[in-house]
Parts: sequence; structure tokens; C-alpha cells
Amino acid sequence: MKIAPLSLTLGLAATSLAADEVSIALDWTLNTNHIGLVVAQEKAFYADAGLTVDILPYSDTASTALLAAGAVDFAYMTALGFMSAKAGDAPITALWATIQKEAGRLVYNGNNDAISRPADLEGKTYAGFGSAWEDALISTMIEADGGTADYDTVTLGTGAYEALASGAVDFTLEVTTWEGVNSTLLGREQSHFVYADYGVPEPQGGYIGTQTALLDSDPETVEAFMRATQQGYAWAAAHPQEAAEILIGTGDFPNEALVRGSMRVIDEGGYLTDGATPVGQIDDARLTEMAQFLYDSGVLRGTDGQPLAWPGDVSDWFDQNWMAE
Repeated sequence: MKIAPLSLTLGLAATSLAADEVSIALDWTLNTNHIGLVVAQEKAFYADAGLTVDILPYSDTASTALLAAGAVDFAYMTALGFMSAKAGDAPITALWATIQKEAGRLVYNGNNDAISRPADLEGKTYAGFGSAWEDALISTMIEADGGTADYDTVTLGTGAYEALASGAVDFTLEVTTWEGVNSTLLGREQSHFVYADYGVPEPQGGYIGTQTALLDSDPETVEAFMRATQQGYAWAAAHPQEAAEILIGTGDFPNEALVRGSMRVIDEGGYLTDGATPVGQIDDARLTEMAQFLYDSGVLRGTDGQPLAWPGDVSDWFDQNWMAE
């Protein structure tokens, strides 16, 4: 059955109930990272929890900013977005991490004989996205391989992938489970380096957080939302291709093969369920390691633009008491 666009269906599943109404902002346009949210909506897990959930489309305002301002109840956030906000004392708390393994990687054309290791990136041209995190990551990789972090950057955003394919630039960064799948579908022969092999901590990704005030004042609603969300992601992990069809059914995806391929890679790579780790569980050691890397690299800065000092402890950045039995 064809599912109507999300803008028409989200929030309607529980209209027959005197349900709590909550909202969640997305970090980017709807994609397979958000699969559990859509499954929880369409399989009525939210409705069964007594919730009406409004999954807000991506906007020019970052999801972390919307959450910190109290404009939404929950937000799906990148690791960098969340950690930057918390370092700036945003009144938000992480509850969940979607991706249990690093999905990012540095990519270059496989037929580029001038590149065989990160040190070879010295003097090359990088197609970037405009964040300080990128320079910290790439510089760390080059230096860990014995090179000098001296390379040119052109900020192209999503145009980076076409520029790489045409040979206009030498390397860029991509997400294995999305851009990587698309490159395969397009027949592009690319090679890559894994961040963690060259001095960069391996983070989790796709944090879901809430307003700290809401967590304090209404933990029952937070728990209901998060348990239903966990149910959605667990179902998607167990039924990846059926979940892909649910996502496709929203009508927002002209490239259906990309959605199906992405869920196949997510499933085969164990990105949602890494070993015995429960879906959504935050690894405090990995969160701490990545946060310290961002502090030490000067990525996390105050309102004055100056690098922030490592606080020594970030254990209060997250709370998963909702997950306890």
C-alpha cells in the first residue's frame, strides 16, 4: 500500500487517543539513519505508547539549535553537532546513539596512482563541507601516517562527490551507508581510508537527545518515546528490507535503489547492532574519547571563537536511565 508523504501522515496515528504530543527535529533530509523513527510511526509503536509524534523535516536551523532553544522536544543530531552544543553548555541531554560503528571514510578515485596512503594527500585538493572537524580529522590522518598536513580545500558541500568523480578534486569524505552506496550504484571506482586506522577515535553516530528540562520534569514521556523509538530501530535491524520499503513508501525517495542498498549495507555491516550492544546504547568511553579529541584538536570553541579547555568529565552529557528494565 502506498504510504502518503510524511508531512501528511506524521502525528496522525494516535489521533483517536488522548495522547501526549511530542516533536523531533532531523539533522538532515530524511534517510536511512532515521529508519527507526519512520518504522515506529508507521508500525504504530508510538501510538501504542500513547504518543502523537511529529517528525519535523530538515530545515536551515540545526536540530541541536532547535532543541537547545526549546522549539522541539527531541532532536536527531550528528555527533559533532551534539558535542559542539554540549561544550557550549546547551541545556540538552543525549539519550541514544543510532550508528554503532563509524560510517564515515575518506575517499579518493581508485585510479589515482598518486594516492595510496594518507601521507600522499599532502599537496592535494580536498572537496569539503565547511567544518573545523574536517581539518582536524584529515590533518590527524595525514600526520599519523608520517605526512605533513598541508593540502588545499574547496568547500563544495554535496557537490564534492561529482567533483571527485570528474577528477576536479583529489579526495573528500563520505558516509559509507549513503554516499558510498550511491557511488557503487553509479559504478564509480573509489578507494578509501578508515579514520580509526590513522589516529582518529571511532565514535558512535546519530545521537537522539532531549531538552534537559523535559527529562527532569517528564521522564515518563521521555521513556515512552525512547522505548518506542528503540522498538522501531530494533524492528528495522531485524527486517532491513521491509524497513526500506516502509521508508520508500513515504514517497520522498526518487532513488529507491539507494534506500534498499543503504539498508543492505547497514544490515551487513552491523551498523545498528554491533555485536551484543543493544540498539541505541551509548558507549560512554567512546563518547568521552571523541569529545576529548574534539577539545584537544581545537574544534570545540566558545562564543568568543577561542578553543575550549577539556572539562575532564562529560559523563553528564548523556542519560540512558530510560533503557533500564
